Amino acid sequence: MSAQTIENTEAASGRSGDETPVLEVRDLHVTFRGLGGNADVNAVRGVSYSVHRGEVLGIVGESGSGKSVSSMAAMGLLPDHAVITGSVKLHGEELLGLDDREMATRRGKVISMVFQDPLSGLTPVYTVGDQLAEAVLVHNPGAGKAQARERAVRLLDLVGIPNPEGRYRSFPHEFSGGMRQRVMIAMAMANDPDVIICDEPTTALDVTIQAQILDLLRTAREETGAAIVMITHDLGVVAGFVDRMLVMYAGRPVEMGTVDEIYYGSRMPYTMGLLGAVPRMDLERQGALVPIKGTPPSLSALPPGCPFAPRCPIVRPECSLAEPDLLPVGEQPSEAQIRAAREAGAPAEAAGVSDTGVQRVACIRSGEIADNAWTAQDIYPIPEIPEVPAAKTRREDRPEMLRVESLIKHHALTKGAVFKRRVGTVYAVDGIDFDIREGETLALVGESGCGKSTTLMEIMGLEKPQGGSVSVMGRDTSGLGGADRFALRRDMQIVFQDPMSSLDPRMPVFDIIAEPLRTHRRPAAETTARVYELLDLVGLNTEHATRYPAEFSGGQRQRIGIARALALEPRLLVLDEPVSALDVSIQAGVVNLLEELQARLGLSYLFVAHDLSVVRHIADRVAVMYLGKIVEIGDTDAVYTRPAHPYTQALLSAIPIPDPEKERARTHIVLDGDLPSPANPPSGCRFRTRCQKFITLSEPEQERCMSIEPALEATNGGDQAAACHFAERQTVL
Repeated sequence: MSAQTIENTEAASGRSGDETPVLEVRDLHVTFRGLGGNADVNAVRGVSYSVHRGEVLGIVGESGSGKSVSSMAAMGLLPDHAVITGSVKLHGEELLGLDDREMATRRGKVISMVFQDPLSGLTPVYTVGDQLAEAVLVHNPGAGKAQARERAVRLLDLVGIPNPEGRYRSFPHEFSGGMRQRVMIAMAMANDPDVIICDEPTTALDVTIQAQILDLLRTAREETGAAIVMITHDLGVVAGFVDRMLVMYAGRPVEMGTVDEIYYGSRMPYTMGLLGAVPRMDLERQGALVPIKGTPPSLSALPPGCPFAPRCPIVRPECSLAEPDLLPVGEQPSEAQIRAAREAGAPAEAAGVSDTGVQRVACIRSGEIADNAWTAQDIYPIPEIPEVPAAKTRREDRPEMLRVESLIKHHALTKGAVFKRRVGTVYAVDGIDFDIREGETLALVGESGCGKSTTLMEIMGLEKPQGGSVSVMGRDTSGLGGADRFALRRDMQIVFQDPMSSLDPRMPVFDIIAEPLRTHRRPAAETTARVYELLDLVGLNTEHATRYPAEFSGGQRQRIGIARALALEPRLLVLDEPVSALDVSIQAGVVNLLEELQARLGLSYLFVAHDLSVVRHIADRVAVMYLGKIVEIGDTDAVYTRPAHPYTQALLSAIPIPDPEKERARTHIVLDGDLPSPANPPSGCRFRTRCQKFITLSEPEQERCMSIEPALEATNGGDQAAACHFAERQTVL
């Protein structure tokens, strides 16, 4: 890295190279003692890092890598049975060894935390305002209640809570998920701390709310000058937000450096695999994603040598001799040195004497990777995804798998326990139209509460809808009898979002996959052969047939769910957020599998997702929903390259791209507020209350938006259509 780059990095983080770190962690180990004869769990093994004032450090890695445990140790929030060694210094003062009373004087005042689940971080029986005021009073006993209340209201206003005076008296359950997370950030900022630790603060949030939260964290850094430790698995978030990165695997750092060094010059196969596994929204044709085979090792039974060796595609025999140290790039020991150290019983060197200004890697082949300029595609075997046969035929000439016309699903809002009366209506789905052709993938996207899942349930019910019509393989579901409905279910199956809750934990995998075959009375011999064929088809081994769901990883459980859905050889698969609960490394394998199955079996997919990067990778067409309506629909490339509806433009703008240079150059459209209630949608255009374009219109034009509901109209002479009076195709990526 050049001197100019170092200078720019330090200027961006608001510090000089010789400034004392605000938070310094050195050789941190956390062990959870095994109970009842169980082995100890070595959750954190030699983590070292430091953060300076105004700097953002990103900690990334798969679930179970020790990211959260290391930060909870720094906060003093681990249970008493956790054995913690090493050093955690805040402004040079050692925190390890302080009792809870001493730590309480520092938590919230000097160091604070934003938790992943804000509902569990807020007390449900106290108002949001009182909890904020309490955070102020605890560390400022001289401040009166009136002063604390005033500070709490200012904080609510600062983080964008509308009507902060009125919402002061609201309880946590009266806030949406995004608003609760904003309250947690306000609480973290309450006493102008020097360090804010953010533990997956955007997980499970819609992309528009995620953009708001990241914007708030930037505001928090500017307002307080705090250093931020960002724990996340979203590599897009990291690219545009952090200054430096720490990559963890099996409880230990395996690579660290500036965000540019890691993204453009990674030297660790694990990091390279993570980056290659991320679907890129900014690439029209990315090809197959990089899959990282296998699962992370158990932290109570680590393999000898490098813990990533069992999953590494360029593993060598010497990788099993000793666990590599985190050393500057180009300074890994030779094979002879490794053997000599192993024979002498030399302990592993503490990771990272200094973690600033030098990229460090824990891999004995990092030098080869640098010398040969290997990329993830050079290291990992990338599957060849054949073209879908039907794609060679014009769309209008292909058979129709599904057609939805003017679909309506409203729910009555009632009041009263004995004598119920209707007091309103929830407009969950309010008149939508789309169709899916053979070999095609249509993605339904939009924020939570827009009606995506309700649409799926109406389709899967195969019954007469409340309004409109649903036709599957040319058959209108409103006229189907019980026998016809049972027969049609062979051709249409569903894969659920959470594979653990959709698989019976009491049944072995063989019986789970065989269940639909037995229900449709297939012969026993045919059922057995089909089950083993399906296991092979989705990349599982035959010995997995006798195991139970709890014995599998999340990605393997999702493969079991896909195998069950394919048992009856359906022609249409409904996929309800099939990869949202998976780590990016596991997600890549499942996405590749879905593409391969579509090409081999000629399947059609109705794909529901909130991750628009995955949608860009897998979908042929996309329909964007907002408050029960489709506001834009069309070919995926056309919609992504030049979206016409302001809502689609905001959605695509809010999605972070895993490329630091591109992400720094982008301008994000941050929407105000949350999704309105589907029980009380705005008049006219439903998006106008949050629309970034509405405020730029003249009064007559605004009046049109407020009084007339726009219809879907073609915008490019093709099949791209948008429901906006003033639709204008624009480039936002």
